[in-house]
Amino acid sequence: MGVDADVLTGWFDEVGRDLPWREPECTAWGVLVSEIMLQQTPVARVQPIWLEWMARWPVPSALAASSQGEVVRAWGKLGYPRRALRLHAAAAVIAAEHGDVVPSDVDTLLALPGIGAYTARAVAAFAYGKRAPVVDTNVRRVVARAVHGAGDAGPPSNTRDMADVEALLPPADAPAAKLSAALMELGALVCTARSPRCADCPIYDDCAWQRAGKPAYAGPAKQVQKFAGTDRQVRGLLLDVLRGSEGPVEKARLDLVWHESGQRDRCLDSLLVDGLLEQTGDGLFALPGEH
Repeated sequence: MGVDADVLTGWFDEVGRDLPWREPECTAWGVLVSEIMLQQTPVARVQPIWLEWMARWPVPSALAASSQGEVVRAWGKLGYPRRALRLHAAAAVIAAEHGDVVPSDVDTLLALPGIGAYTARAVAAFAYGKRAPVVDTNVRRVVARAVHGAGDAGPPSNTRDMADVEALLPPADAPAAKLSAALMELGALVCTARSPRCADCPIYDDCAWQRAGKPAYAGPAKQVQKFAGTDRQVRGLLLDVLRGSEGPVEKARLDLVWHESGQRDRCLDSLLVDGLLEQTGDGLFALPGEH
């Protein structure tokens, strides 16, 4: 099969990164916040913001008591700021319906606002040590190579990807949770998309990809996410103005951030629709709840 659970978890115990949300004293709330922040965002950018959030909002009720505007401002430059609003909404439900404790059951986690299949399983595994297939880009790549002998994973298939990882997990909760973390770490540190460090791989000898001669990936081309000039960039620039201001601002201030008025106005409108900005009665713009 290409993945020796004992070998891989032993490697993880030795070389796994020392991250604050992996500390034994980290609560399930800390794990949930880290998982939301880490979506499409590198660890190095997340860690300082996560530390600030946990110091400021150590329990869900503390975050829920803050305004949406404060939460969006504190999100800083992590990108995809709708995640901040989803966390705020989830915190309110956890505080009101779950005694201020993040649930441990996958189905209960999935019922929280903004919590999807990956995040629910990651919290169950990494916060509560449960057996749950946790599948991200790194895990998919490790499985594609070590198990299927492919150079990379093809397009995602939730059913197939979950089944692939489920088949690798030991039956008991704690070893399965440890293997989930180890698979992810292997993909992040060693079995990388470009220039994998096969010489450092603990499961190299059993890897189906290297046994097949490391064939090049021949599947559908992946979409490369560009940033410059996209609506994402413009939305970020508009939000930056509000984050840096004490209160509501005039549209003229926002007009300065981007030369293309059609794109700028479209992005401004999408921020309003997403609830990341609000317009005051006198036509000014503010972060949610800050006017």
